[in-house]
Amino acid sequence: MKKILIPVDFSEHSEYALEVGATLAKKHDATLIVLHMMGLSEAVLTKNESQEMFEAIYYMKLAEKRFSDFLNKDYLKGITIETTVQNYKEFHEINRVAEDFEADLILMGSHGASGLKEVFVGSNTEKVVRTSDIPVLVIKNRTEEFKMQKVVFACDFNMDFTGAFKKAWDFFEKIDAEFQVVFINTPEKFLSNQEMQERAFKFMLHSGVDNTDVYDNTAYYCDYRLEHGIFSFSDEVDADMVVIPTHGRRGLAHFFSENVGEAIVNHSELPIMTFKV
Repeated sequence: MKKILIPVDFSEHSEYALEVGATLAKKHDATLIVLHMMGLSEAVLTKNESQEMFEAIYYMKLAEKRFSDFLNKDYLKGITIETTVQNYKEFHEINRVAEDFEADLILMGSHGASGLKEVFVGSNTEKVVRTSDIPVLVIKNRTEEFKMQKVVFACDFNMDFTGAFKKAWDFFEKIDAEFQVVFINTPEKFLSNQEMQERAFKFMLHSGVDNTDVYDNTAYYCDYRLEHGIFSFSDEVDADMVVIPTHGRRGLAHFFSENVGEAIVNHSELPIMTFKV
């Protein structure tokens, strides 16, 4: 992990992501690429009139000054930081920036405040998750001591997700993290132990992950709701992060039920990382 892209809007949540980025950069000797998207209108950028041109220049200079203030943090000392101001209005363009800078990870602060569904569905974060070809790490709150020593990969062993599973395995193997796979068994899609194990075996076999311990240590956890099961299990095993595969075309909406109860709100503070199929 050599380069981490952090899109910021200079908000408190952006700073949460920046703090985590600093921790990762120090541990892995990585460079932080801090991106601000201005979203100026085409009219401002294309008109020849001097007033519009001065307005565009003004906004560029203002963003640069805000970068200077925003990055003036003690915890960033000694870290290599690159800044870029882009006039992108569509969040899928963040993926293009990540490719240009050859980033290994996109790190974002989320304004979601009421459970896992609110972090992703209908949010700007989900737009990035859905379109990014590299992993996206979402931070909801300030994390005093961020670490990725133990991660929970939640999966229903859909064969579409074997590619995302392999990407996640490779990513966390490189940083020597404990990789725990869990299948949440719910009443709506209830499977017997044998059915779950057969499904897991077929999935692992086709994933290309050459490590039988991953299959042997897979956990099967019963709960009434997928969301609650993911976080209850993660809480029980004291995980540092939840990892979820996602389809680019549908984002994460298909993963979650319409009604997210209070329990998920109480368990949704963990960082979440997504890997696209």
